Amino acid sequence: MHTHTHFIKKTAGRLGFSYCGITRAHKLEEDAVRLEKWLQKGMHGRMQYMENYFDLRIDPSKLVPGARTVITLLLNYYPAQEQQPEAPKISKYARGRDYHEVIREKLKELIAEMQGHIGEIQGRGFVDSAPVLERTWAQKSGLGWIGKNGNLITKQSGSFYFIATLITDLELEYDDPFVKDYCGTCTKCIDACPTEAILPDKVIDGSKCISYFTIELKEMIIPDAMKGRFDNWMFGCDTCQDVCPWNRFSKPYDETSFAPIPEILNLSTKEWELMTEESFKTIFKHSPLKRTKWKGIQRNLKFISGA
Repeated sequence: MHTHTHFIKKTAGRLGFSYCGITRAHKLEEDAVRLEKWLQKGMHGRMQYMENYFDLRIDPSKLVPGARTVITLLLNYYPAQEQQPEAPKISKYARGRDYHEVIREKLKELIAEMQGHIGEIQGRGFVDSAPVLERTWAQKSGLGWIGKNGNLITKQSGSFYFIATLITDLELEYDDPFVKDYCGTCTKCIDACPTEAILPDKVIDGSKCISYFTIELKEMIIPDAMKGRFDNWMFGCDTCQDVCPWNRFSKPYDETSFAPIPEILNLSTKEWELMTEESFKTIFKHSPLKRTKWKGIQRNLKFISGA
C-alpha cells in the first residue's frame, strides 16, 4: 500500500501537478445539507446543471463503483505576465490553453501509469466535468482549507490552482485532513467583491458573481442592477483572489500549455470590439474563452463600457 501511494505521488509530480493529496472515499453528508440549502436559495442562478446528479455529487461510489479512494491533484496557473493595464480584464485561469484539455491528458496518463505499475484497477479522472465537490476532497486530503471566498487556499502558495480529482477502487495510504482555517478575522475578499457576492460562513451567491454573469449566463442581457460594478472584467473575475494575503506566496506556473495567448495580453478594448467572429474562433479555438462564444464576449464588452 505504501509503495503504491509513493508511486502515485511521485508520478503526479513528474506529470507537473503541484500537489497530490489522498483520502478515503465516503459519502459527504455535511456537504449534502449545505449544497441543498444553497440550491434552495437559488444561489446558482440560471446554472441548472448544478441541480442535476445531486446523489453523484455527494457519493463517489456512484461515479466509480467500489470507490475506496479519492486522489486530489492541484495544478498551478498563476501567470508570470500581466495584461496591459487598460485592456478588458480576463481571469488568470483563462489566458492560455483550456485547462480541461491540459489536465485531462495528464489524468489519462496518470491512470495509465497506475494500471501499468499496479495492475487492473478502476479509476476515473474529473476536472470540472462531473458532479464532484473537489474543494471538499482537497481539504479532506490535507491540501488546504476553504477560504471565505469559497476557494481552496494552500498555506505554501495561495489559491491560484486548478483542482482535479481521481476516484479509484484502489486502497491507499491516506493523508490527514487539513483542519485549521488560516483566514482568521480577515475579510479582504468580502470587502473587495465588486458585486457583494461573498456572504458570511463561506457562502458564495453564485447568481451575483461576475464570473457567473460573464461566463455562465447564456442570456444576452446582464441585469441593469449590475451596471458599473464589473470593474472592467470581461471574462471571469479574480478580485477575491487578488486581494487575498495568502496569494502573496503565489509563484508563476511551470506548465508551458498555460503560456498566454498574445492577444489576451495585448489587445485593447477597441481591438476586441472590432474582432470578427471568424477571428475569435481561430484565435481562441483551444481557449476557455470559447465557452462564452464571440457573442458573449461582445455582450460583456458592451456592458463594461456602459454602452
